[in-house]
Amino acid sequence: MRMAFLLFGLPSAVLAASLDIPNQPWFPKAPALPPPEGKIIRVTTVDELFRAADTIPPGGTIVVAPGHYFMPRYFEIHTDGVTLRGESGRREDVILDGARSQHGELVGITSCSGVTIADLTIQNIQWNGFKINSDKNVQNLTIHNCVIHNIWQRGVKSVKIPETNRENIRPKNCIVRYCLFYNDRPKRLEDDPTDTPATFNGNYIGGIDTMYAKGWIIRGNVFLNLQGRTREGRGCVFMWHHAEDCVIEGNIIVNCDVGIALGNSSGIGEGESRVHGTRMIVRNNFITNTPESGILADHTRDCLILHNTIHDPDNRLQRLIRVVHDNPGLRVLNNLLSGPPIRVETDSPIEIAGNLQGDFTRDFLDPANGGLHLKTPSSKAVDAGRPLPEVKDDLDSQPRDNHPDIGADEFIPAPSSSGPGN
Repeated sequence: MRMAFLLFGLPSAVLAASLDIPNQPWFPKAPALPPPEGKIIRVTTVDELFRAADTIPPGGTIVVAPGHYFMPRYFEIHTDGVTLRGESGRREDVILDGARSQHGELVGITSCSGVTIADLTIQNIQWNGFKINSDKNVQNLTIHNCVIHNIWQRGVKSVKIPETNRENIRPKNCIVRYCLFYNDRPKRLEDDPTDTPATFNGNYIGGIDTMYAKGWIIRGNVFLNLQGRTREGRGCVFMWHHAEDCVIEGNIIVNCDVGIALGNSSGIGEGESRVHGTRMIVRNNFITNTPESGILADHTRDCLILHNTIHDPDNRLQRLIRVVHDNPGLRVLNNLLSGPPIRVETDSPIEIAGNLQGDFTRDFLDPANGGLHLKTPSSKAVDAGRPLPEVKDDLDSQPRDNHPDIGADEFIPAPSSSGPGN
């Protein structure tokens, strides 16, 4: 018999306070979605939620009433064009909680296209929060304005795809935007029985981990405190296994082990070329205190790392930006590095130009908390960059001129009657 648990009827303010969601004025704000479309099923219990996923027609919307829903097992969407969304639009009002689940994965997407998941929280699961079963053909998925909290392997995971029919079913044109990924503490061995001292020593943890992604956009997300047991975890954004034509932009990463990783040092498979990322763009991101690496390029082709701001003056491995193994065609331009210089460990023909390196702690609004907006027009970063056709604006969508500032923020003076103008 299916078990249903629901703590329901708490006011929104109580739910928000119970989550204690981190917030800063410089965190990106999600635009509201349009009203629900298609057949609408409103749910108020866990049983109703599972039934809705099985009966919703293509193009329909499952609207989840405010509440704290303890999920008894893995939950899956498998119908084209379905939207799953919180009713109020406030992501902290609807909590899908895996603390009592019999399974290690929480919300799955399988054999469908055009699904949207928005305005809700998932939390407390051993392995994967949002599991994209990309080996079963998942396309055009959007995850919008969600909280991903205390997920002990990956907040968003898409899996490896068998070589047969791979090009047709690889996950294409997916979007993860305006989400908050955060953990309350570093991972412990008891959080995940599979992550043992003999395997990854409590460090098998990260944010978004995708294989064979094509045409993805990862934009405007915040990643906080995604840490392994010994601070040797995986990337907040980790794209590998022949990822192509993806954009990672406008994200804020604070106190995580690895920021953005295009590839890694592993091979891919017998008979396959060892290329993890092709024509990938990493631009306009804020990254603070990532001891393993801020941005990594490892086995890539024709990728761009542009106008990022990375602050970690005491980085233990000297890896604010690291380029290792084969990366022909890589361009690393107009990045602001507050800490060690770019670490180049490749003989590939690459272009590195217009980057600024030093200790810029005093130039930033609130560097300890990831606020890397420039606060002074006297910063060496102001007007010091060269125009790049791939970067027309900054992290806040403010336009850049013919003398762009180096890094992710374009300094704009604040009106005298208000606070910081960035």
